[in-house]
Amino acid sequence: MKALRTPDARFADLPDYPFAPRFVEVDGLRLHHIDEGEGPTVVLLHGQPSWSYLYRAFVPPLVEAGHRVVALDLVGFGRSDKPVDEAAYTYAAHAAWVRQALFEALDLRDIHLFCQDWGGLIGLRLVGLHPERFAAVCAANTALPAGQRMPPAFAEWKAFNASTPDLPVGALIQRASGRTLSPAEVAAYDAPFPDITYKAGVRTFPALVPDGPDYAGVAENRKAWGGLMRFERPFLTVFSDDDPITRGAEKGFIERVPGAKGQPHRVVPGGHFLQEDSAPALVEGIRSLTGR
Repeated sequence: MKALRTPDARFADLPDYPFAPRFVEVDGLRLHHIDEGEGPTVVLLHGQPSWSYLYRAFVPPLVEAGHRVVALDLVGFGRSDKPVDEAAYTYAAHAAWVRQALFEALDLRDIHLFCQDWGGLIGLRLVGLHPERFAAVCAANTALPAGQRMPPAFAEWKAFNASTPDLPVGALIQRASGRTLSPAEVAAYDAPFPDITYKAGVRTFPALVPDGPDYAGVAENRKAWGGLMRFERPFLTVFSDDDPITRGAEKGFIERVPGAKGQPHRVVPGGHFLQEDSAPALVEGIRSLTGR
């Protein structure tokens, strides 16, 4: 599989991102992750078109509170390798890459998962299929679609994505965040992608969402929902108030996941990338699950 590797120099001196790079290999691809601290393990999964830079404000307070924090870069994103063939990126492949990284390469257990956007489509599938690996879940601005139609705003995003092969990553993060990012922060989101040839993975995600009964991934997600509807460990939702795609989707988790009963679910200020807007509240939510 032909893959590109973003030059290390692109990641030099990024604001508020001093973390040592760590790598594991999955299916011949190098997958990058942050791995800081000791204690109960918190895994942070990002979505499209972001990378682990999205969690830069999470790592220090969680480490200080006594956690091990692991934040992956999905294949095709961040410092992870980027296959050039769009056909290499499937929902099943992404789920397998993350499963291999977390369960096999890193052998993580008793995971406290925080997931947003595609981090949830991947992470929540793994929770439903492998519940024994997870101690708790905090889901934010995400879903686990199993053939039902997504909101109209998603169709608009999907069409824009399909018509814009050279996605302006940093500008998109800014557009979908409530606060104003600095120019250096916007540039940091662009850092993994020197040019359009590095963006095959970024382009593919919207087309992979099981947005109808005939999509690949529907059967797997229905099976995962079966697991989630038996998941009795803590399941917290923290969604934002200004995301046109996922706003209100937390109700499905609250109503269907047993572990969501009695949890202090919250709606916080922010856009789609609520990590940029309400990091302290999200960290507080994670800590409520770990008791630290």
